[in-house]
Amino acid sequence: MTRIASHRGGTLEFGDSTPLGFSSTARMALDEVEFDVHPTRDGAIIVHHDATLDRTTDRSGAIAALSEAEVRAAVINYSAGGHPMSLAELCAIYADSAVDLRCEIKPDVEGRAYPDFVPRVIEVLDRHGMLGRTTFSSFLIASLDELAVAAHRPRLWLVSPPVLRQLGPSAVVELARSHAIPEVGVHIDCADTDLKTAVQAGGLEFGCWAAHSAEQIEKALNLRVKVFTTDRPSLAIALRNRMDKGGNHEPNQPS
Repeated sequence: MTRIASHRGGTLEFGDSTPLGFSSTARMALDEVEFDVHPTRDGAIIVHHDATLDRTTDRSGAIAALSEAEVRAAVINYSAGGHPMSLAELCAIYADSAVDLRCEIKPDVEGRAYPDFVPRVIEVLDRHGMLGRTTFSSFLIASLDELAVAAHRPRLWLVSPPVLRQLGPSAVVELARSHAIPEVGVHIDCADTDLKTAVQAGGLEFGCWAAHSAEQIEKALNLRVKVFTTDRPSLAIALRNRMDKGGNHEPNQPS
């Protein structure tokens, strides 16, 4: 079946990258939990979407310029008092869960890759026994290239709408293949049968992100993409179950 990934632990249900969202997702009947990582000034790895605390917490500042203690002191908006977590803590939550990890390597506040960050992320995941259950993603091909060298784990390129428009499907496929990236993910509003066909014809797997509304989720399911991320995992599970029972959504066929 099309796989469901709880985006940032289900942002629209539990707040953005919250302890409650991640612990709740770990108990859901879905396939993956998607999350983002950034380094702190003193070497910790924090699970948080933005490179700064400004937008989603009661504090401000770039995570990479703050200590772990300073980042942890922040309270996440709409989180019932939750604080940003470390990657090690997230690993502990999912150690006994059937839900696998989808780790996005984020850039810094300038949109650049953090120096020597990828090997540190891999080391933490490996130390906690979760590397073998992790798929990596990034908008940055440089980070995906680092991942290819550092670990033999699935990687996918998140292709933004502007990049997709500027390059076009054929060039996206060619660029992914030239970097041995086996999968691309596009915004759900950019996805259609023609794009999926073009990507799969190039020997790549095809997924989507940002499927948050019922209409977007149903679109992803009807397209039979490999996987999609959603801020509303409970809704996505219900819609997938309903479509499976109604016979409207067939399991993915090998590409």
